[in-house]
Amino acid sequence: MESTKKPTEQDVLDNVTVRLIHEHEKDRWNRLIKQEHYLHNPTLVGEQLRYIAEMDGNWLALLSWSGAAYHIAGRDRWIGWSDLQRRNRLHFIVSNSRFLLRTKRGEYPNLASRILRLSLDRLDADWRDRYGHGLLLAETFVDM
Repeated sequence: MESTKKPTEQDVLDNVTVRLIHEHEKDRWNRLIKQEHYLHNPTLVGEQLRYIAEMDGNWLALLSWSGAAYHIAGRDRWIGWSDLQRRNRLHFIVSNSRFLLRTKRGEYPNLASRILRLSLDRLDADWRDRYGHGLLLAETFVDM
């Protein structure tokens, strides 16, 4: 019998891929978010994209991007948009609305950052394909 060796952190970082979910995978994605994400809610509103990070067919993480919150004081001050500009341009901002890392805490340090980077590398093109416009900013918030 062949033994299965646990991949090293570098193996995982080098081989993890991020892709959009297929329509037939949405129920599974939703179920896993409902079961394992701290919000237990897969519902997203507005424009949105759902991704999985996988290695060898195993879903290591689930994440989604969706339209940004209408008003976040710090972000709005940093950008410097007027109220009218914000109303006209907010659709160019997306928020990381879900991020579920399915590995054990500390099992693969740097994996979450790698997945986020891989997601960001393709986000603008995927958004253009789906919604017909690009993005100016992607924001993420961490709840520890």
